[in-house]
Amino acid sequence: MTDAREILAGTALEDDAAVEPKLRPQSLGEYIGQTKVRENLSVFLAAARGRGEPLDHVLLTGPPGLGKTTLAHIVAREMGAGLRLTAGPMIARAGDLAGILTNLQPRDVLFVDEIHRLSPTVEEILYPAMEDFRLDVLIGEGPMARTMKVDLPPFTLVGATTRPGLLSQPLHGRFGITLRLDFYDVAALSEIIERSARILSIRITPEAAREIGARSRGTPRIANRLLRRLRDFAEVAGKDEIALDTAKQALARLEVDEHGFDELDRRILATIIEKFGGGPVGVGALAASLGEDRGTLEDLYEPYLLQAGFLQRTPRGRVASPAAYRHLGVVAPRRDGDLF
Repeated sequence: MTDAREILAGTALEDDAAVEPKLRPQSLGEYIGQTKVRENLSVFLAAARGRGEPLDHVLLTGPPGLGKTTLAHIVAREMGAGLRLTAGPMIARAGDLAGILTNLQPRDVLFVDEIHRLSPTVEEILYPAMEDFRLDVLIGEGPMARTMKVDLPPFTLVGATTRPGLLSQPLHGRFGITLRLDFYDVAALSEIIERSARILSIRITPEAAREIGARSRGTPRIANRLLRRLRDFAEVAGKDEIALDTAKQALARLEVDEHGFDELDRRILATIIEKFGGGPVGVGALAASLGEDRGTLEDLYEPYLLQAGFLQRTPRGRVASPAAYRHLGVVAPRRDGDLF
């Protein structure tokens, strides 16, 4: 990856691990943005506390870096419960999941990231655990095999996925609460950046915070990452504050343009326009033409390009929008139905 691609990736990087816990809001009251998600979750948490029950199982969906892990931490804290963290790829065998479930305490929150990557065998173990707080353990083999039922303490499963379409229907149906996180607007990102700057003891002007927010691809993780990199530029330049001119100069050196695009974003748009006549083109053909992994395009790039209005998804494939032509300085061809 180039530096820009690393910075603009919504997925967590190694150097994020030391900083993100410090910046993470501790309660729903501190959580910025995602108004509908926050308000609905507040009601569900209050109702569960009032009944003295664990919160119903929660499925969080949306692109990486929007705060799904943060919400899992908040759910556990608001419920006064412990939190166990794991990920779908880490649970390779049914026994791995059984070990996690049998070590839960009453009302614990179990967070499973990338839950769509659980194997069917592991999912089968999860169904009775979610529905009846029961674990069905197979003992023995062949004709002598029998199933032993093990009671589990009531718990809340919080699953997170960037690709809800890959979740099996039986598993999806066992979540009582489904919340989708959308990209943040510039105002919310500016507020997040100013909050993070205070925590990290970084001085920043409101104009600079807004400039960073506008280039953060609607993603708090990227906004905080850009803030840390701009702090480096400011400190080396001998400045004790990130002002607008400093922010613009540093973002230009990082090759992050005014829309938060990196080199691959521009290549995606240029390839659709130049090689496929503006589309429609299937994501498989596009990935092959770019020499990139299809999952990278679908998970990390396409969602933001669609949200920002540079791509359109049709039944026949992806189409470059007029905004994409304008951004690349190319005259859009006239199509049937265009009005002039």
